[in-house]
Amino acid sequence: MSVELNHTIVHARDKRESAEFLAHVLGLATGTEWGPFIPVTTANGVTLDFASVPAESIVTQHYAFLVSDEEFDAAFGRIRQAGITYYADPHLKQPGEINHHHGGRGLYFMDPAGHGMEIITRPYGSPEQSPTAS
Repeated sequence: MSVELNHTIVHARDKRESAEFLAHVLGLATGTEWGPFIPVTTANGVTLDFASVPAESIVTQHYAFLVSDEEFDAAFGRIRQAGITYYADPHLKQPGEINHHHGGRGLYFMDPAGHGMEIITRPYGSPEQSPTAS
């Protein structure tokens, strides 16, 4: 068996709020609460288990999600409709913009617990492609 990431725990002030926030943006569902966790599972089977912890215990993390162009368009629409501030860069210096790294599109936004979330249509290190290439 090859090594795969199965799940990770995401600390939040309010696990339900954070899980539902991310699930909404990405067009996913929250799973059934299990013990102290509310899961959000991605298409490749990785589960983000949201857990409520005291705010002072939260260490800001970064989570990047690879999405198709169609999923990006849908998520970007939900981000704009919800009035979520988004950025082209991880340092949050380019608000209201997206990036076009590696021939794709990407953006950053913050979740309710302060974690940096990113959606990208091309993995880092991908060769640049022209818009007509498949």
